[in-house]
Amino acid sequence: MLALALGTLVTGHASAADWYTGVERGGQSDDYIVAFDGAATVTSNSSAFGALTTTIAPAGSLVESGPRVRMQAVAGTYSYPGATAGTRVRGEQEEGTVLAGYEWIWDQAALAGYVGFNVRNNELSILDPRNPVVGTGVGAKVAADLWLNPSLNTLLAASASYSTLFSAYYVRAKAGIMVADGVFIGPEGTLLGDAFFNQWRVGAHLTGFAVGPMKFSLGVGYAHDRVQKGGYYTSVEGRAAF
Repeated sequence: MLALALGTLVTGHASAADWYTGVERGGQSDDYIVAFDGAATVTSNSSAFGALTTTIAPAGSLVESGPRVRMQAVAGTYSYPGATAGTRVRGEQEEGTVLAGYEWIWDQAALAGYVGFNVRNNELSILDPRNPVVGTGVGAKVAADLWLNPSLNTLLAASASYSTLFSAYYVRAKAGIMVADGVFIGPEGTLLGDAFFNQWRVGAHLTGFAVGPMKFSLGVGYAHDRVQKGGYYTSVEGRAAF
């Protein structure tokens, strides 16, 4: 139901400072070859999901154009009203994804495209004949990421994915204005769903602040889904590159 309740972090790099790589504006970049992303999203619509993503540059580095390999693990729980009055369905979901692709990097922009497959298991606490998104399956999956600094003080970023398994999709976009070196604040929006569930979110993000060697992004806002209607979401994302 909530396979894409949270997505991978936007994965781009520009010569300006950004939270993806931590490269300082106008400075010398490190030759990162692997990056680890962690993310968690909780909604008042009774869902909580976490994800761990590894992105590898098998040739060259993550700050140069070249091939990419991405692996992701997602797990979470959710619940919603059952078909019978007074009942509630609780779901548990796990998903693994393996993708291969290529990332193009320019002076102040990056674009990446991926293809691969995902394996997903979804279990319900009670039978719900309305919900076809149950069991374990394998699907083909595609994904794309865009990171753009239209100017040194502005940010545009987007990520999207689609899997043939349960027709699961995820689209997220955000814009920002720099309020400190490499730190952006602005609006964000998300659309996600599958063969049973759909949700949209509108909120604000703070992206690019550092805690030790890691870069972080926070998000908060309004969420609305087909089953439980209005609610709120909070998200936290972090990245370390080596």
